[in-house]
Amino acid sequence: MRNFLGLAIVLFSFICSCNSSQKVIAQIDQEQSLAANENALLWKVMGNDLKETSYVFGTIHMIEKEDFFLTESMKKAFAASDRVVFEINMEDMNDVSVLFKLMGKITMEGGKTLKDLISEADYKLVKTHFNGLGLPLMFLEKMKPLFLSTFASGDVAPGDLQSGELKSYEMEFMEMAQKTKKEMAGLETIEFQLSMFDSIPYEAQAKMLVDAIKGADEGGDQFKQMVDLYKQQALPALYKMIEGDTEGVGEFEDLLLVGRNKNWIPLMEGMMKVKSTFFAVGAGHLGGENGVVALLRKQGYTVTAVDPMMKKVMKP
Repeated sequence: MRNFLGLAIVLFSFICSCNSSQKVIAQIDQEQSLAANENALLWKVMGNDLKETSYVFGTIHMIEKEDFFLTESMKKAFAASDRVVFEINMEDMNDVSVLFKLMGKITMEGGKTLKDLISEADYKLVKTHFNGLGLPLMFLEKMKPLFLSTFASGDVAPGDLQSGELKSYEMEFMEMAQKTKKEMAGLETIEFQLSMFDSIPYEAQAKMLVDAIKGADEGGDQFKQMVDLYKQQALPALYKMIEGDTEGVGEFEDLLLVGRNKNWIPLMEGMMKVKSTFFAVGAGHLGGENGVVALLRKQGYTVTAVDPMMKKVMKP
């Protein structure tokens, strides 16, 4: 259960940052604005009286090992930074006492179960899906549905991190930081991220879970689509997919993305003034008019794409 909880918390960040509709954007108009329109994952932050350069990197929280990549520019930016900052401090993921305290926060209040929220046919669909992952639903049905959505894709299973079939950019950066004895920190706490479950009605969470499983079963796997765009460093396309998701997580964009982005900016400013910092946050947080790149530019910083991909983004 500890491994399941830890993996799901990391994957929840993926839902908050990069979830999408099943419609894939074939190409993105490169409009002139303060928003991030370049196809890039790594951004250099300078100016505004900063003494040292800092970096912002857009992660995808889980990716198959053969799709994982770090360019030389990404490695150099990480090495040049004195501190690594995640959405949540990844060191907390190894703290058993922290994870134990959070166990009560992942279940629904009032004795609600998943069976109370969806039709019998949809419940059977979800049960079959989780049985296929080796996770009997009878042990999970009291959990908040958005938490279960972390395993809606057939490509993600609890044992995949341990086996090495899946890699996490956050965990990779954490290991790199530990080896080089870099300071680590977080922009949010695990408690705060989990509290966002309570801001979305259980019924809406359950619908997201069912829709995600149906999408994967019908060959419209959002996870695969997201990975294809991520490998192209197609930041505008990733953001457009979130923006167009009016029935899923996109409906709660202000809660899960915009509000959090705005909360992060003063924290990032304070950290960058003290020392060179490498920020690793979900790629979905970087694009758009209210993305981290645009918000930093509005504050007067020079934010430049590092090694932007110049080719047109093609449909996966």
